[in-house]
Amino acid sequence: MAIALTGAGGFVGRHLSLSLTGRVGDVVSLARGVDPMPILRESNVMVHLAARVHIMNDASNDPLSAFREANVHATERLARQAAAAGVRRFVFVSSVKVNGEETRLGHPYKEIDTPSPQDAYGLSKWEAEQVLSNVALETGMEVVVVRPPLIYGPGVKANFALLMRAVQRGLPIPLGAIENARSFIGLDNFVDFIYCCMTHPAAANETFLVSDGHDVSSAQLVRELAAAAGVKPNLWSVPQWALELGAGMLGKRNAVQRLCGSLQVDISKAQTLLGWTPPVSMEEGLGRAVSKL
Repeated sequence: MAIALTGAGGFVGRHLSLSLTGRVGDVVSLARGVDPMPILRESNVMVHLAARVHIMNDASNDPLSAFREANVHATERLARQAAAAGVRRFVFVSSVKVNGEETRLGHPYKEIDTPSPQDAYGLSKWEAEQVLSNVALETGMEVVVVRPPLIYGPGVKANFALLMRAVQRGLPIPLGAIENARSFIGLDNFVDFIYCCMTHPAAANETFLVSDGHDVSSAQLVRELAAAAGVKPNLWSVPQWALELGAGMLGKRNAVQRLCGSLQVDISKAQTLLGWTPPVSMEEGLGRAVSKL
């Protein structure tokens, strides 16, 4: 099997490329500014990771247009080129943000739920999914859509990396009173699921939510990170209203809402239809992430 891959230089792409090389055949990266057709003609499967990602404090004058160009129009062009080249299956990495930003505790998102993206990034991913559905209908190329929550692992950056460093250094973290539940997926589990979507016959033209299958509160996440780092968690129990009040004064209310709110996904479809189970426990996955700090 030959695999064409976009986003090979990114956090997920680097790991996916290394994992798949030799396991299923050749993995060839599609680079910007290079005609993709020579590579696509030799490929059975296309995995599309590249995207304009969610950006905090986006400085673009028109973020939605920028997201649409990168995540919708470019995706459609690539998919149509792949179909024309004879690619059998197109795996598209979307986002849980297509479903929304927050769930009620104990009521995880499911694939059958009505999409409710709340920002330009989530909307662009939802529009890309719809475009790909049309391409599949028109060309017969199989399309698989994957909506992950936050992906962590060795080399993770942004807020998750900041949290890991804070835990490792024993800094006080005021999340001890937060009783929420959030889904995450470790890098190894996500790569394994992408492989399943590439190869399983039943994945064709389906959409999947995916996670470690082990939801945790923000306080539990801190405890598990501390255990992985071999340190004692320095959790302070601060009421949520006080956190939100302080964050509002600093212009960080949205960040606190993400830490305090729930965001769960139901992976039963992946388990039932594909027979997939996460091969790596969250404990082990966090250990691998912390070891690379």
